[in-house]
Amino acid sequence: MWKKAKISDSSAAGQGGLEILPPKRQGIKRRSKVPGVMITQYVEELPEGKTTPDFTRKPIALTIQEGKLAIFKAKVIGDPAPTVTWRRAKGEMNDPQKFQIKYDPAIKEHTLEIPKVSGDEADTYKCYASNEYGKAVCTVVLNIIEAVADDPKEFRKKLRRSAGKKEEKKEGDIDEAVWDLLLSSDKKDYERICAEYGITNFRGMLKKLVEMKKEREEEQAEFIQHISNLKPIEVKSEDAATFEMELELKDPNSRIFLYKDGVMIPFSKDADLEMKHCLKQVGKKYVFTVKNLSPDDAGIYQVDIEGVNIFSTDFKIPPVDFALKIKEVKAQEREDALFECVLTQPINEIIWTLKNTPLTNNEKYEITSSEDKLVHRLKIVDCMPVDAGIYAALAGIKSCSAWLIVEDPGVHFSAGLEDCKAIVGEAAELVCKLSKADCEGVWSKDGNEITASTEGMTMTKDGAVHKLNIDKVTEEFAGNYRFEADGRKTECVIVVEDPPRLDSKDVEEFAKPVVIKHNHKATFKMPYIGREPCKVQWYKDGEELTSDTNCKIEISEGESCLLLNKLQRKDNGEIKIKIKNEFGTVEALSYLVVLAYPGQPSVPKVVSAIKDCINLTWTPPANTGGTNILGYNLEKRKKGSSLWGLVNPPEEPIKTKKYAVKDVIEGMEYEFRVSAINISGAGEPSTPSEYVFARDPKKPPGKVKDLKVTDSNYTNLSLSWTKPKEEPGVQDEAKGYFVDVRPAENTEWDRCNTNAIIMTTYTVKGMKSMGMYWVRVIAVNAGGEGEAQELDNYVLAMPPPVRPRFTDAKIKSFMVVRAGNSARFNINFEASPWPDVIWLKDGIPVSKRATISNAEGGSQILIPSAERSDSGIYTIIIKNVVGQETFSIEIRVTDEPKPPGPVELDENVPGTVTVSWEPSPDEKRDDRLHYMVTKRDSSKRTWNTVGDCIFNNRFTVCNIMPGREYHFRVYSKNDIGLSAHSESPKWLITCKKEKITLAMPESKTCSLERPPKFMVPLKIHSAPQGYECYMSCAVRGNPTPYVTWYRDNVSLNTNTNYHITNTCGVCSMLILRVGPKDTGEYKIIAENPLGRAECSTILTVRE
Repeated sequence: MWKKAKISDSSAAGQGGLEILPPKRQGIKRRSKVPGVMITQYVEELPEGKTTPDFTRKPIALTIQEGKLAIFKAKVIGDPAPTVTWRRAKGEMNDPQKFQIKYDPAIKEHTLEIPKVSGDEADTYKCYASNEYGKAVCTVVLNIIEAVADDPKEFRKKLRRSAGKKEEKKEGDIDEAVWDLLLSSDKKDYERICAEYGITNFRGMLKKLVEMKKEREEEQAEFIQHISNLKPIEVKSEDAATFEMELELKDPNSRIFLYKDGVMIPFSKDADLEMKHCLKQVGKKYVFTVKNLSPDDAGIYQVDIEGVNIFSTDFKIPPVDFALKIKEVKAQEREDALFECVLTQPINEIIWTLKNTPLTNNEKYEITSSEDKLVHRLKIVDCMPVDAGIYAALAGIKSCSAWLIVEDPGVHFSAGLEDCKAIVGEAAELVCKLSKADCEGVWSKDGNEITASTEGMTMTKDGAVHKLNIDKVTEEFAGNYRFEADGRKTECVIVVEDPPRLDSKDVEEFAKPVVIKHNHKATFKMPYIGREPCKVQWYKDGEELTSDTNCKIEISEGESCLLLNKLQRKDNGEIKIKIKNEFGTVEALSYLVVLAYPGQPSVPKVVSAIKDCINLTWTPPANTGGTNILGYNLEKRKKGSSLWGLVNPPEEPIKTKKYAVKDVIEGMEYEFRVSAINISGAGEPSTPSEYVFARDPKKPPGKVKDLKVTDSNYTNLSLSWTKPKEEPGVQDEAKGYFVDVRPAENTEWDRCNTNAIIMTTYTVKGMKSMGMYWVRVIAVNAGGEGEAQELDNYVLAMPPPVRPRFTDAKIKSFMVVRAGNSARFNINFEASPWPDVIWLKDGIPVSKRATISNAEGGSQILIPSAERSDSGIYTIIIKNVVGQETFSIEIRVTDEPKPPGPVELDENVPGTVTVSWEPSPDEKRDDRLHYMVTKRDSSKRTWNTVGDCIFNNRFTVCNIMPGREYHFRVYSKNDIGLSAHSESPKWLITCKKEKITLAMPESKTCSLERPPKFMVPLKIHSAPQGYECYMSCAVRGNPTPYVTWYRDNVSLNTNTNYHITNTCGVCSMLILRVGPKDTGEYKIIAENPLGRAECSTILTVRE
């Protein structure tokens, strides 16, 4: 018997398996995209990149015979990788020999294998996939068909009874196999399937079916490009049933599996093999066949591609047989024949076949049945001999067959007349054949008998074959024709047509190419016959021609003409005429060849020249104009003239490709050109040749003189030379020069200029930088090339050597950079060849913190984020083969100084104050750090600097007045600037008043008069040119002395170029713009009645 598993509640007590089940945890439940899979998510939000488990392929239900191997397969995904466990609804899975759990890491497939299954293993199995973020579970059923040892007929009855029982399901549940059926069925079959399997919620079924179809299409899309024309299983012949589909696979090597009731069954791809199931593929069409049908073949057939269900069909075999089978039927020709059978059970329709071909209800065959659907009939209307054969009736898998014999009642037509189309002017023939040769017949046309005297027609008889021949068809022969014999007749219709037709000779003549000259005209003519109106069209290279200036189409009765004018070479092509009327179309082809003028020959080449003959040669043109070249015209022209003269006689073209011109004058210079001649005429003349003298050959020139290099760089080299001397009879005058170079590693010379140059200078370009080259110059003239003159030594491709030197006008030798900022120093130089550039810091190579950038004519050092440790002396060395040059710059990296520490005051000497302070924290890190001291007393509100550039931590301030209050501030200073100040406590010395006794001296008569005397002399001055110069001195005297300025003993007091002042004894002179003329000795003389004083200095003007 067939044991089916009952689906039990997954939470029932006592369930277990080989593996420890995941602990039951609360979570968020949701359905997978795979039908029948439930997912539980343990956390509200999944971490990035993590996923809950899910099935990509779930196990499928199995119905398998007892003793066979049952295999459930599953594929899962998830991150972290899930753990897979199995369990069953009833019973344990502790026997590892009975329940074998396996995993194939190559294809990532989990399997549960149950060898030699028995009825005890029929159960509901669950597969769990779990990780730390959730679990996924799906249910699968294993049904077992128990082996029965009694009568096979009794077993089939039990099987049918068990198959008819419905599986216990919860209300609204639909078996998975039924869903597969619905997914593969047409909409018109939904209602029948629902009624058959007890589905009442039709609307809910449709809604879920739409979702499942979408999911199924997504699964199928992985393997299938296209699927269509699904045809359910049907009995097609007496012993075979087929189902088919049109399928396009993405991978032709994909595996195809066939299942029946969940059990995989083997099949053959060769229909000739004696296997029960076979697959036949024709292109995209797949046809599955079940042969040797029996009741056991009923069931659900399923086709899978790589584990994905593609098509399911339910094969139902009704329990029916024939109570009365069809019998042999004999019918006279043109009579009706009837087959009839009676069934044991009513069936709506049965299948009728003729020679294994199914028959349908139509005008020829009438298929009917009785009201109780037990009696079924097939009626063959108007039997003909071709209807004879074996007819079969198929009901379920039962069948019966019988012969239909069509008898001949007498003479009949083995072959009747056939309608024909006859062409006017051509012959026509009507033929029919009787079943007997000794029977005569009568021909008629439109009801009128045709006799031997009927004009244009001939009747013949050859045994059973009767013919009617028409010698030459005209319009009068159209009509209905009949042949009658022994009461039987056959008819046909002759339709007379008159399509356009061309004579074969005209077509042959038309096909010959029409060859014409350039700018001439061509004519094409074609006569034709056919019923008017006829439409005539002319084409050239497939494009229809219309009448215009250069194209004219003429159509007269029975003829058409095409005239083409002013044809060019480009008009070559295919010419086609197309004639059309209501009966047909005819075409003819020809070809147009336009012979154009030939192209230009090559430039005539002078082979040799003497005083009375010049020999020339040339090559023919590439374009001959479509025909052979007949000859050439050669022309000459004197230098300075604009007229060309023909060398050869006009009526005698030159047949060869060379010619000796003897009509020349000695000493004259000529140029030549040549033109080709074909059947169209002379073409364009060639490019003129070079000028050539009619004189005896010249001597080659001598060597050039004074060859030297005038300039060079890394890619170019400039040369100059002197023209060689002319020596009559030895060497003639040079007319041009060639320059050759040869790299030192090569043995062959390369010519720099293709054509000779006439100048005595040349620049060779494209040389390899620092390459070593040999150079030579060759003078040429009409006598050929002279002897080459080479440079004495090889030449390097480089600029002239230059000792390295720095080109900046003013270069800083000291740079201060704030810590954290970038330090950048650029310096420009020139040198040739390109020098090696080396940067040093304090005598050693700079560290990787510094970025060195070298470009043409300059170098840069860059420290992106400078630190105090980057301070130092940076030296650049540029060196090449000529020499080297160095330059050093001190780069000091520092920051705003920190203020000094607390300030203290002390009086060591009366009238002074010693200011001392704690050193700034930066003193140890900055050797250029120093201090500045300022003071403010109570009598003033401003701060005055009393000490600067102090490199120790104390300073003595003098002139401290008692009774005044003093304040002091100390600043740190470096190359960046001042720090914040540190302020001292106030300083105050009280004033002690003493009694003063004043002794007045005796007054004496005092005279204030005195001679002049310079209190402050003139200083020596050195001023830049263009700048101002200021000279000053101080003189005293009473009475006030008179002051005079001199330059080189010349008085300057009245010179307006000098601004001279004298204020309270301070004498000054200003020179606004100093020039070379102001250089010299300057003297100032002060005089009064009591005496005279003088002072002098020297002024030097710098450029």
